[in-house]
Amino acid sequence: MQTFARSDLDALRRYADATAQPVDLTDNTNQWGSPPAASEILREGGAVARYPDMYGAAMKDAVARVVGCSVQSVVTGNGSDDVLDCAIRAFGSPGDRLAYPDPTFVMIPVFSRLNSVVPVPVPVDSDGAMDVDALLATKAPIIYLCSPNNPTATATPENAIRRVLDNATGLVILDEAYIDFTTTTGFAREAASRSNVLVCRTLSKAYGMAGLRIGYGVAHPDVIESIEKSRGPFKLNLLAERAAVTALSHDRDWVMARAADAIEHRERFAAALRQLGLPPLSSAANFVFVPTPRAATLTLALETAGIGVRLFVNTARFGDAIRITIAPWPIMERVLAVLRTAA
Repeated sequence: MQTFARSDLDALRRYADATAQPVDLTDNTNQWGSPPAASEILREGGAVARYPDMYGAAMKDAVARVVGCSVQSVVTGNGSDDVLDCAIRAFGSPGDRLAYPDPTFVMIPVFSRLNSVVPVPVPVDSDGAMDVDALLATKAPIIYLCSPNNPTATATPENAIRRVLDNATGLVILDEAYIDFTTTTGFAREAASRSNVLVCRTLSKAYGMAGLRIGYGVAHPDVIESIEKSRGPFKLNLLAERAAVTALSHDRDWVMARAADAIEHRERFAAALRQLGLPPLSSAANFVFVPTPRAATLTLALETAGIGVRLFVNTARFGDAIRITIAPWPIMERVLAVLRTAA
């Protein structure tokens, strides 16, 4: 059959779904559920015959109040990956390079290629830390950082991030999807006053609203204006925006309490994994990353028991590994019971 698609699409693969299981620990979502006030807004519903606000004005206002910046410094998107895609399109000319620590969020090289930008992977160190000197040495017009990083769960020290921000030759995109599971406040407020950084965040992780696809970015107003030109209108679902505004305004205590639960269980689970001879990398997120040559075997054993985890094959530095989302402790006990038998 004749095809009219771009020839370079042949080199890209669709995002791979994990095998569906009764217990799904594949996507780093909030295993404690969704915030109560936002959930109530969704139950109330409302009229949806009209389009939502073009650029998410109510969401921008809520984010600006949380971050402590102007609404002109906020962009919204259909998940934070939408913001990432739009930013790469806005700041990357065809043939430009985008440097990123490897491994990191798997969609970054995909978004790069789809926007005719050349992805430049820079291997992380043996402990998962990004190589600041190597990233800066690329002199890439765009540098992408993710802290805590996905899939390794490692956090990058603030001084290392600041070195990149202070010395990069172009735009730095800082993905803070997992910032709520750390003890730091992140760079969002600072980003609003700098000319070379975009901080991206999401309500899919700690906020427990992955199914609504809500993300945002914070940057200097000039950076935001460029991104919104490539973003286009009507990216936020009307009901999703209402729920997001409610969550940001009224559910912060619930979110932080569930994040604290995830942190407590993460440390307990990591200790148990070490006792099994399956040491994970140091985690600052709501998941752990376990490099092991038996990753495929362990993934299959868990799937047979009805538990889904994410398998990574031949990653840079670490080879095969499994990524496991943290959940309430009875679920983590089920995971450990399988691993005790299979390991």
